[in-house]
Amino acid sequence: MTLDSATAAPTTKGPRGPRDTRGYRIFRMVNAVILTAVVVVTLYPFVNIVARSLSDEAYIIAGKVNLVPRGFNADTYKLVMSDSAFWTNYRNTVVYTLVATLISIVLTTCYAYVLSKKHLKGRNALVGIAVFTMFFSGGLIPNYVLITSLGLKNTIWAIVLPNAINVFNLLVMKAFFESLPVELEEAAAVDGLNTYGILLRIVLPLSKALIATMVLFYAVAFWNSWFSAFLYLDQQDLWPVTIYLRNLIAGATGAENVGAIAEADEVQAEATLKAVTIVLTTLPILLVYPFVQRYFVSGVMLGAVKG
Repeated sequence: MTLDSATAAPTTKGPRGPRDTRGYRIFRMVNAVILTAVVVVTLYPFVNIVARSLSDEAYIIAGKVNLVPRGFNADTYKLVMSDSAFWTNYRNTVVYTLVATLISIVLTTCYAYVLSKKHLKGRNALVGIAVFTMFFSGGLIPNYVLITSLGLKNTIWAIVLPNAINVFNLLVMKAFFESLPVELEEAAAVDGLNTYGILLRIVLPLSKALIATMVLFYAVAFWNSWFSAFLYLDQQDLWPVTIYLRNLIAGATGAENVGAIAEADEVQAEATLKAVTIVLTTLPILLVYPFVQRYFVSGVMLGAVKG
């Protein structure tokens, strides 16, 4: 044995983690294939709609439009965007969504925070009432009579108030508030904060991820809602853009310029018109979603896991 080999420091290897088993590798491969297929199935209809909105009618009728536009044509976008009724309904949708989401977040947060207090008298009854509404409702006709008798018909409140609290969102927020350490609120109370101060200065800052998730849930629901507006709004200038789209799909187009342009240009396809309106309607939610999506998983899990 040489001196160099005798004095050389022994080589050390870092700790090895557990090797993936063959079954786990197979599971990961199958999982990746399934999730990829789900993504493809989810994206395909929207990509197809975008391609149809930018394609010429002849290719659409021939069934040649799949994922890539054929015979690029943006005239339908100009047609829809030149219609004043579309922009009026679009503005209504933005206003309804912003107001309804704000009111829903405030009411759901306050109700969930109250229900999270185990010392509250009648707590079980309040939870039971909320859960009861998940499975039973008054029915379509009684709801219509109620909204009409309250004088809410043809107002924004007919859209906002009946759907202000989603019970699923309420229960998720309640579970999250219950998981917060009681010592935090007790320390805040010792420092002189009242109930409202604890909620605003302690609880809400710790609930940013959950509240962002709830904002996403409510905003998407109100943006896509059309049935309440269909029931309670009779005036066209109060309709949301989803009613505009619904009328296009039903063949009762409310656009002012569609008829005139269709007579002047017979190459205007009804399918293209619908595709363009769908793209313009869903575009804002698609642009907002990436900024809120990072809170989605953490927010739901915060409210779903206790301990």
